[in-house]
Amino acid sequence: MANAASGMAVHDDCKLRFLELKAKRTHRFIVYKIEEKQKQVVVEKVGEPILSYEDFAASLPAEECRYAIYDFDFVTVENCQKSKIFFIAWCPDVAKVRSKMIYASSKDRFKRELDGIQVELQATDPTEMDLDVFKSRVN
Repeated sequence: MANAASGMAVHDDCKLRFLELKAKRTHRFIVYKIEEKQKQVVVEKVGEPILSYEDFAASLPAEECRYAIYDFDFVTVENCQKSKIFFIAWCPDVAKVRSKMIYASSKDRFKRELDGIQVELQATDPTEMDLDVFKSRVN
């Protein structure tokens, strides 16, 4: 169903890949993009569980907006292995204004389709979503 605010639909594959990441942990990250001509959000890239944070960061284009999910593993102060699912709204300052507006107006509807997001980050440059930011948001 199309988003009333921006007219963007969410491709079924977006939810399917997210459920695989959440339930089966078969992916480390998922990068989504809006296909303007098709008026829908689609999966652009899926990262294998062995890939690193650096691989994830490198998969986000420097001059275009994207949505992303990242499964962040960490160790608590009690020495317990845990993970949190992050939603990242990536909108670099140098992206086209139209693109930023479409991503901003579609974000909430898209997030509602992905049940199980634990932390949300908004980033306009790589420093706003580096590993230290992830670590500070899990406590």
